[in-house]
Amino acid sequence: MAERHADRTRHAAGAVGGGTCALPPRPHQCGAGGRQPARARHLSAGRYGACIAAAGEIAAHPHQTHAAVVGVDRCALKNRLPAGKAGLWRGSKRHKKLHNLRREPFPFPAFVRFGSESETFSPPSREQPRMHASIPHRRTARHVLSMAARLVCTSGLLAAPTLAPASPPTVPKILLTQAPEATVPTRTFNVAAGPLAQAINQFAQQAGVFVSGISELAQGRRSAGLRGDFTVAGGFEALLQDTGLEAIDQANGGFTLRHMRTEPSSRGAANTLPEVVVTTAAPGNAGTLPDVYAGGQVATGSRIGLLGNRDVMDTPFSVTSYTSEFIANQQARSVMEALRNEPSVRDIFPEGGLGEYFNMRGFYMQSHEFAWNGLYGLVPHNRTSTELLERVEVLRGPGALLNGMSLGGGVGGVINLVPKRAGDLPLTRVTTGLASDANLSVHLDMARRYGDERQFGARINVLKSHGDAAVDNQTEDRQLGAVALDYRGRQLRAAIDIYHIKEEQSGGLPLMTTLASTDIPAAPDPTTNTVPGAYGISRSKAVAGSVEYDFNDQWTGFAALGTKRQRGQGYLNNALGMNAQASGDYVGVGMNVDNFFDVVSADAGLRGRFETGPVGHSLTLSANAVEQKSGALAGRSMWASNIYVPTLPVAAASPGTAPKSTETTLSGLAIADTLSFAQDRYQLTLGLRQQRVRSRNFNATGGTRYDKSALTPTIAVVARPWTAPVSVYANYIEGLSQGGSVSDASADNYGEVFSPYKSKQLELGLKWDTGRFMNTVSVFQIKRPSVIKNQATNTYGPDGEQRNRGIEWSSAGELGDGLRLLGGVARLQAVTTRTNGGTLDGKDASGIPHWQANLGAEWDTPWLPGLSLSATSIYTGSQFADDANTQKLPSWTRFDLGARYATRLAGKNVVLRGNVVNAFDKRYWSGVWNGYVSVGAPRTYRLSVQVDF
Repeated sequence: MAERHADRTRHAAGAVGGGTCALPPRPHQCGAGGRQPARARHLSAGRYGACIAAAGEIAAHPHQTHAAVVGVDRCALKNRLPAGKAGLWRGSKRHKKLHNLRREPFPFPAFVRFGSESETFSPPSREQPRMHASIPHRRTARHVLSMAARLVCTSGLLAAPTLAPASPPTVPKILLTQAPEATVPTRTFNVAAGPLAQAINQFAQQAGVFVSGISELAQGRRSAGLRGDFTVAGGFEALLQDTGLEAIDQANGGFTLRHMRTEPSSRGAANTLPEVVVTTAAPGNAGTLPDVYAGGQVATGSRIGLLGNRDVMDTPFSVTSYTSEFIANQQARSVMEALRNEPSVRDIFPEGGLGEYFNMRGFYMQSHEFAWNGLYGLVPHNRTSTELLERVEVLRGPGALLNGMSLGGGVGGVINLVPKRAGDLPLTRVTTGLASDANLSVHLDMARRYGDERQFGARINVLKSHGDAAVDNQTEDRQLGAVALDYRGRQLRAAIDIYHIKEEQSGGLPLMTTLASTDIPAAPDPTTNTVPGAYGISRSKAVAGSVEYDFNDQWTGFAALGTKRQRGQGYLNNALGMNAQASGDYVGVGMNVDNFFDVVSADAGLRGRFETGPVGHSLTLSANAVEQKSGALAGRSMWASNIYVPTLPVAAASPGTAPKSTETTLSGLAIADTLSFAQDRYQLTLGLRQQRVRSRNFNATGGTRYDKSALTPTIAVVARPWTAPVSVYANYIEGLSQGGSVSDASADNYGEVFSPYKSKQLELGLKWDTGRFMNTVSVFQIKRPSVIKNQATNTYGPDGEQRNRGIEWSSAGELGDGLRLLGGVARLQAVTTRTNGGTLDGKDASGIPHWQANLGAEWDTPWLPGLSLSATSIYTGSQFADDANTQKLPSWTRFDLGARYATRLAGKNVVLRGNVVNAFDKRYWSGVWNGYVSVGAPRTYRLSVQVDF
């Protein structure tokens, strides 16, 4: 028997002589002599056992219930097992099941004692600590001796001692007794309260360690922060207290985040730990969100249309992705409010109305042009609530190749909305709010995952708000219900989103009016109600499904399909007016609208990665289509009034039910290949999209139709030639867009849709990422045909070209501990060219300021952990309200203030928030829409209490 054990020992570890293990060390990694000080750990293994590739790990046989304990030579084992791998890896290369093992450090060498008998292994040095441990075991002492001999050989720490077999005890044990360890050094930490992911990142930076697994496990959790002197392990334990998470140190010196394991109730029970399925996302997988960046306000990347998710530094476009945490801290109720810190975007409709129109890089865009997880046409036609959103992703500039054509024909950029999904941790969050004047709200956000591998997820968002709004005598009612279901399998990922949004306003609406002359009236009090009794109601409901399937490690198929139904009635274009004079006198316009929009949207494709020699390829093939049927009617009325002292309005008659007036189908086929060179330091993206626009307009005379197509190219490059975290990018992109439609209900050709047009963009930019602070600087030029209003005929029509040239700087991140910045500056010159007769050549495009600047700052106060103060400044330069550049609106600056306090009450995470919009009650004309100037935002107070149950 002893000979058989000896044979097994020699077979497993090789001959041992002179204290040297047969497994050769690596001197270049381990230092002189091929040996470095090693850390020993206690591993509680499952029945599959493990052979651990780190110093001092415990090796266990697959058939054992408990691990044997011995010191192991780290350098020797690293020659046989991959660094940092602990546990038994099974299955395919792509899907590995890692039986995680709990580890506790102990120094070595050791002596092993079986029951009451012991055999002492003489340590190389008396100065090294000794230890004993006691671990129950079911095997005989002879078997344990054989196992210990093999492990001793592998460790290379002992000079081939001879083990004398001991008499088998009744209950065989390995007893290790540990002497007091050397004092572990502590360091001072100062981690601000806030999102848990942000707190962990900040702690890791101060500790000088790398932490993996943060983004998904920490989602939706908060931390009260950490201040004081701790060891790294102690700091993690304090920071993660009551989160259900723990940080496990790895052989490479880093840490990984995981769910805390439940200890067995009995010491004798089998200590089999749940297995964790580790899946490696396929290239560009859109189902996995990029990590949150330092500060928690933006993400490290976003979805780049058909290219999938890309890191900011590897994207040849200017992008920013705003997180749900940032949106919640701003208490933003709509997407437009969530973009207050975005320098490329300006709201041109007044805040407080149902509709949201804005300009992006100097081109008009409507809220229904947002993409929903990459699909156009599925977003509400008016305001879009934020309570169901995880990210708001902004891509500046045309995105025809990336996303296809939007239904509104916008070319200033792409705004993609990412719905919430269930995270790994259960979530039950209730937020109650109060907004001025007296609007109460309750929001429930609940998420759970199910299944043995938690592959099924469900997230529910329900909102109800009702009460007085900021405009005098205005009442607002908001209702939202959203369900998000998802499946995360080894190869298959699928999701279904369902939402219903109803928004209703009655009693009054904010003001928009044209101007009578160059004598601009002062902006009125934005709470003034110029149309008492007016109302508007918008109902939206949609269903969208998506699926991704990994054929192998290189190729992934994807498909998405969705439909939306939208109905709107009332004064959807706010309280309109015409010809406002310096005295305030103007003509009130009542515009009672009835409209509908029925949309079906689909997308499918194949995304993969392969190599041709030294060149890497990321290839995407895609086909998409959007079909919309819509109709609109409007009833009108007019009366004389004053913007400062309004008179009673004349109600506009109901227009009746709108018939179908337009049927549009936008489709395209696209191919894009990103070629990478020199370890991805240089990337070249080449793409083509065949686009087709089919449209039919219906009217009393029969209507018109057109069917046009075009092949549009894209070329983009990213270069990262330096070791510094800097990338340079450039792009040229063309796109075919559906012709704009006349959305001005007061125009005589309201609802008319124009022919498709081509847009072109050239852009050059530089990105710099310090790890805590990210900056993007870009210069660009965009050209597209323009639509100009003929005041004499009260109609809109194509006339000339609009050319926008600009430079932008955007930034986000942490300047220091507890200090976060978000914002940027844009300098834009938007002019009209090639107009009829040259009468408007060189004129500024109406409603486009030369300067836009946003800067938001957040500060975690040092005197009260959990308290954060915030301030945002918004500057908009002067702009013209008319195409002839005779009516110039003055520049304006607005300040928003906020505070929040994160704490724990009755064992629950609680966040108290307070925000003031337009804190100093600035009165200003905010923007221009088709010649109408919009009144600025009123001073508004918002308070909320968020509790996680």
